[in-house]
Amino acid sequence: MSQTTIDELRRVRPDLVEPFTAALPGAQATVLGRLWGAFSREPLPGVTSRQREGDTLVVTLRQGDRLVAADACAQRFAQVPEDFTVVGPDGPVHGPAELLAELRLPTPAASRLAAELDNSVVNLALARAANAQDPGQLRDSADAEQAVVDGHPQHPCCRTRTGMSVADVLAYAPEHHPVIQLALLAVPAERWQGAGTWPEELRDGDTILLPVHPWQRDHVLVHHPDLAVARRTIPARPLLSLRTLAPVADLADCHIKTALDVQVTNYRRTISPVEVADGPVLSDLVSAVVDKAGFGESLQILGELGGGAVRVGGQASASLAAMLRESTESHLDTGEIAVPLTAVHATDATVVAGDPMRWLADFAGLVLPPALTLLSMGVALEAHGQNTLVVLRDGRPMRVLYRDLDGVRVSPRRLAAWGFTLPPLAGSRAGDDLDALRTKLFGGLLSGVFSELVDVLSRTRAVDPWALWETVAAVGRRVYADLPDDGDAAAFFGATLPLKATIAMRLADDPGKAQWTAVANPLARCR
Repeated sequence: MSQTTIDELRRVRPDLVEPFTAALPGAQATVLGRLWGAFSREPLPGVTSRQREGDTLVVTLRQGDRLVAADACAQRFAQVPEDFTVVGPDGPVHGPAELLAELRLPTPAASRLAAELDNSVVNLALARAANAQDPGQLRDSADAEQAVVDGHPQHPCCRTRTGMSVADVLAYAPEHHPVIQLALLAVPAERWQGAGTWPEELRDGDTILLPVHPWQRDHVLVHHPDLAVARRTIPARPLLSLRTLAPVADLADCHIKTALDVQVTNYRRTISPVEVADGPVLSDLVSAVVDKAGFGESLQILGELGGGAVRVGGQASASLAAMLRESTESHLDTGEIAVPLTAVHATDATVVAGDPMRWLADFAGLVLPPALTLLSMGVALEAHGQNTLVVLRDGRPMRVLYRDLDGVRVSPRRLAAWGFTLPPLAGSRAGDDLDALRTKLFGGLLSGVFSELVDVLSRTRAVDPWALWETVAAVGRRVYADLPDDGDAAAFFGATLPLKATIAMRLADDPGKAQWTAVANPLARCR
């Protein structure tokens, strides 16, 4: 895989051959370490037991074989050394696909995952090679999105882009800082299935102009010769999620979420008809709940304005679809920048100004009161580090932005108690399983956002992590003192937190179904 990449780099970016080669061992060690972390905690087929012997973790497999490596490298957010290996029954294991093979799983899912891990290593090395120089100060919010060089901070498939060539990754991935020309597909009105409001800028009489990612145009649209592409394009910068882009001129107040048949971490990034139908409705509902709770200033929802898809064979196509969302810039004042929370971690907290304890207390005071109150009212945000952004002015938190309503889950019973009637929804996001709602919020906000912030602030600012967690806990205690005793506080301060079991998901027959594992909750000792 690496030699193939080098050969392609020689053709398209010869200047990156040497930096890519230098970055490859570190990228392989990083992905191997994250996979070792999954071996340490996830319900993986073939793993029968785990035990710690001093500084060493021993994982025993079904056939009796033992895997041995440093326990520190299995920890979340570990800084894994370039020479990290796992000792297996036949000697040192250097690569993640090699470690996966120790499970002896003769399944299509295991073969697919091995390829995804290799792809993640290559693209991580490519990202690091292209960003070897200090990027300097972030000029705007798109810069902040593109500053996440390593991708997902806990997932072994942090840089998987299955289906993209090296040239594609260089041309389209946010970590390579391109400006992309979005194609505009001319969709006859009778073949359009939409929801919400579609702007006049994307209409030509009765014809709807659908933004299409250029990769999708070249690989998917070619199978639909009956559809024509307009001569006009929309230049845009890719954001953290790869397939969502910020236009640089047209549609300045919108971000465009495009369908992309590329595997990124756990999912192929198409847009389902359910997501299109429910986006504007959920935006209105969640915004109304936020306003009723009194947090409209500290937490602002980036609304899904409208979306749609081409009807193919009478059905809306998930591969020929797009959604328009309010941009982060439309919610900013002069001198402000919106930073995804995972970018704070990715940039070693260089965007954080002043005392880190005060900074974390200020941020927690902005996000926890609305998020925990909304959960009590029946709305569980999927508030992970990509969906949740902090607005900074001179490095200080001013308010929080939340985007991507597709991950929200709602409780009809709890909403009804606050006077809300659940609108008709096409998807299955409504239910009164309170454990599922708590998992949705805490799995992103606590296992993700706050765990990342505590890690980076303690590591880069030499702050006691327990003092940082106590700062978070103090805000949680104040919020829950004013909320009904409905079991949410017990989960917030419980012994464990939910963490998405990403490798178990990739190995499952249904890889799109979420699985969770439990990790120790630092807030438990702060109750």
